[in-house]
Amino acid sequence: MKKRFKNAAVFLFAALVGTTYAQSDKTEKLMTDAQEAKKALIEADSGLNTFFNNSAGYVIFPNVGKGGLIVGGASGNGVLYENGIAVGTAGLKKLNIGLQAGGQSIIEVIFFETEGDIKTFKEEDFSFAAEASAVAVKSGIAVNAKYKDGVAVFALPKAGLMANASVGGQKFSYDDFEANDK
Repeated sequence: MKKRFKNAAVFLFAALVGTTYAQSDKTEKLMTDAQEAKKALIEADSGLNTFFNNSAGYVIFPNVGKGGLIVGGASGNGVLYENGIAVGTAGLKKLNIGLQAGGQSIIEVIFFETEGDIKTFKEEDFSFAAEASAVAVKSGIAVNAKYKDGVAVFALPKAGLMANASVGGQKFSYDDFEANDK
């Protein structure tokens, strides 16, 4: 009986450690992808440096997959930064119906104008209104971009072609790194 209990305890400990290790590997990969995405965004438009340097925070989704044929969707995972420091992970989901066709992989970044805008993102059921859209990243376009309702959204296509550039209807989730450690 003691041997079974000991074996069960060892198995449970190994499973817990393995899950924690796998989770931190996944988070580490996401953070690396986010840093690479930031570099790609700045290479595409150096004007984004102003947003990265002056915003209260930003969330980078390095690999958002979008696709659809009349019914469409998008999803991705990202990293939230406050004052340039990674503080947690975020999830993005979207489901919509309308005129659309194709599939695409994009980098999406959302800049927050104030600490209050970050707090809203973290604590509330944050989503974009149906008509919201992202600014397509092109050289020089970020210079004239402005915050709307405390956020500025930019998208950089990576691969594919999609006849739809809206971010309206996107919903987000947030998990604090400290909460994940407990």
